[in-house]
Amino acid sequence: MQNDWSRLEEISKKYSTVSGLMSYVNTDTLMAEFKRQSRKKAKGIDGISKTDYEENLEENIENLIKRLKNFSYHPKPVRRTYIPKDNGQVRPLGIPSFEDKLVQGAMANALESVYEPRFLECSYGFRVGRNAHQCIADMNHTLMFKKVNYVLDADIKGFFDNVEHEWLIKFLEHDIADKTYIRYIKRLLRAGVMEEGKHFETDKNVPQGGVISPTLANVYLHYVLDVWFEKRIKQNLRGEAYLFRYADDFTIMLQREDDSKMIHEALIDRFAKFGLELSKDKTRIVPFGRFKGTKESFDFLGFRFINGRDQKENYRVHIRTSKSKLKQKKQSAKKWLTERMHKPIWETLKTLKLKLNGHINYYGVNGNYRSIQNFFSYVSHTFYRVLRRRGQKKPIKFKDFIRIWNAADFRPPNVCVNIWY
Repeated sequence: MQNDWSRLEEISKKYSTVSGLMSYVNTDTLMAEFKRQSRKKAKGIDGISKTDYEENLEENIENLIKRLKNFSYHPKPVRRTYIPKDNGQVRPLGIPSFEDKLVQGAMANALESVYEPRFLECSYGFRVGRNAHQCIADMNHTLMFKKVNYVLDADIKGFFDNVEHEWLIKFLEHDIADKTYIRYIKRLLRAGVMEEGKHFETDKNVPQGGVISPTLANVYLHYVLDVWFEKRIKQNLRGEAYLFRYADDFTIMLQREDDSKMIHEALIDRFAKFGLELSKDKTRIVPFGRFKGTKESFDFLGFRFINGRDQKENYRVHIRTSKSKLKQKKQSAKKWLTERMHKPIWETLKTLKLKLNGHINYYGVNGNYRSIQNFFSYVSHTFYRVLRRRGQKKPIKFKDFIRIWNAADFRPPNVCVNIWY
């Protein structure tokens, strides 16, 4: 299938519009999506799991293809659920039914192939070969070596809940000349949400949790923000400007203060046109750069960028784990360990090791050793305190805890991501 997606990408490079996308939603691509799906994923409103669907797999896929061809396939409403965020709030997710995941997956692969040649360099999220670390590295390089004196630290208020379907379809139709594909995108968007047994229809939102949702979100902001900034705004600026966007998070780096103020005002009007809104509390202009002192900072993707100096007093951007994110991670770890106080120790250690490795693999960037070491030490000491509470009459001794900790082969944290180039 990789050759098919590469071929579609080449077609997208050559032509202004692409047709025939639904031909890529076939037996082979649906089977490939079936294999890719995890058996541990939550179920949709129909309660069907991967194991259930597999019992008559070939017959189910054949029936699905038939319904797709005669237009009798209708996506089911997503099941609304909420997951806790690190800051104590909750994030709404829309869980599609299993069959809808297969269709979304195949359609998403086609959509990604069409738009990968069209997306701009300023976009990093949910794209093949691009990730958050690459974004952080490019931001660091820009701050260090380009003419940057101000940073527009921006936040979109409730982005996924406010994507307007009408505009999204217009954007897709600008690049895709396949009425059947667009028809099924419309059905997907209008399927609605099931929550506590009630069905809610909506003319806006892209449910977080859908397989195709990240790519649809990228398409929306590609036209609302990226193209607008690169093709229209930058031409009218007096100084240099650089946009960095990861999904719905973005920041703009500028040379001149008057340009930053102008863009801030222009963004408010631009977003309002497409049903979006900048968060007033979280959007600000930060003086930042080699000529702007050493105390300013801003957060992006869980990292804090700090204006500073190195040991030789040369200008240096220090990148650390965000203080708020580190605090949230510690609170989350403490809560999780406390909840597992009376669970088997080795099961907890096994999962804890995965969690720590995940944290270090993300936050272990150049210059951030102290932050990951801080978190590693906090987690180990918190686990020790939890175990002492577990054995109230005969609390575990520290030397015995260290023996258990070492037996689980917890390796000291190290910087594992190079963001300096």
